[in-house]
Amino acid sequence: MSTNVLPDRAAAPATRRPASPRLRGMLWLTARQNRALLWTLAAVLVLAAADLGWIHLVCRHTVGVLRRTDCYSPETWSDTRCWTLLAPINRPTWWYVSVLQPAVTAAPLLIGVFVGAPLLAQEYERGTIRLIRAQSVSPVRWLAVRLAVPGLAVLAFSGAIASLMTWVWWTDIVHGPVAFDPPFQFFTYPAIGIAPVAWSLFALALGVLVGRLLRRTLPAMFVTGALVAGAHGLFRLARPYFHPIVDEVVPLKTGQFFIAQPTNAWLVDRGAVLADGTRVGDDACRLSRCDGATADWLRYHPAGHFVPIQLVEAGILLALTAVILLVVFRRTRV
Repeated sequence: MSTNVLPDRAAAPATRRPASPRLRGMLWLTARQNRALLWTLAAVLVLAAADLGWIHLVCRHTVGVLRRTDCYSPETWSDTRCWTLLAPINRPTWWYVSVLQPAVTAAPLLIGVFVGAPLLAQEYERGTIRLIRAQSVSPVRWLAVRLAVPGLAVLAFSGAIASLMTWVWWTDIVHGPVAFDPPFQFFTYPAIGIAPVAWSLFALALGVLVGRLLRRTLPAMFVTGALVAGAHGLFRLARPYFHPIVDEVVPLKTGQFFIAQPTNAWLVDRGAVLADGTRVGDDACRLSRCDGATADWLRYHPAGHFVPIQLVEAGILLALTAVILLVVFRRTRV
C-alpha cells in the first residue's frame, strides 16, 4: 500500500496573473462610444505624417543635389541642367502650401462640426441622456468623462499635426530654395505653431456648447460651423493688434518709388511721406503717384512677432474654451 499523499491544493498559495490594464466603467464606455473618432484621427495622423515625411525627404534630397552641383543659387536656374535638377522640389512644395495648409486650417472647423456639436446633441436628441438618471454616476462626473476622451484625442492629434507642419515649414519651406511662404500668410499662420491646437480645442468646446443648447444634431452642426468661421474672421481682423506694430519711415533714394517690406514680414499698412511731412496712404499714391514724396512709411509685423502674436491668440482662445466648458457644466441638468 502506497503511503504517498496528494498535496493539499487548498493549502498551496494561489498564483494569479497580473491583470492586464483595461479601461473600466464610464471611461471604458466613453472610449467605446468614440472608437470611430479615435480610429479616424489615428488614420489621418498616420497619413499626414507619411505625407510630410515624403515632402521632407524629397526636399532634403533635392537641396543636397543642388548644393553638390552648384545649382542652389537662383542665378543658376536659367541653366537647363540646374532647372532640371530643381524640378523635383516643385511638387512637394506646392502640395504643402496649396493642399496641406488649407486642410490643417479647416481641421478645427471640422472638429467642431463633426465631433463637438454631435457630442451632447445626439444624447439629447435620442433620449439616451435620460439613462444617466438611473445610474449612480453624477452628471458632472459623467460629463467630465464624456468630454475627456474626445478632448484628449483632439489635443494629441492637433499637437502632433502642428508639430509636423511646423517642422517641415521651418526646415524645408521657408528656408528652402523655392517657396515664398511667410508665417503670416492666410493659410500658413493657422497651420503652424500652436494655432492648430488652440483653435481645435476652442472649436470642440464651442460645438459641445451649441449642441447642449440646441439639442438637435444637424442644427448644432450648422451653427457650430458658422460660429467657428465667424470667429476666424474676427480674430483675423483683431490679430494685428495682438502685439505692438512697428512704425517705420524710410527715406527714398533718387528714382525710387517705394521701399520693399522686410523679409517674411506682415505688412499692415503703407504709404508715402510728402515734402511737407504729410502722410498719405498707398491708395492715394496709386492715383497721384505721390509726386514729391521724400520717404515711405510702413506699419508691419516682422517675422519675430509671429510667436508673441500666436501666444496672445492662443491665450484668448484657451480662456474662451475654459469659459465655454464652465457654462456647459453649469447648465448640465439631467
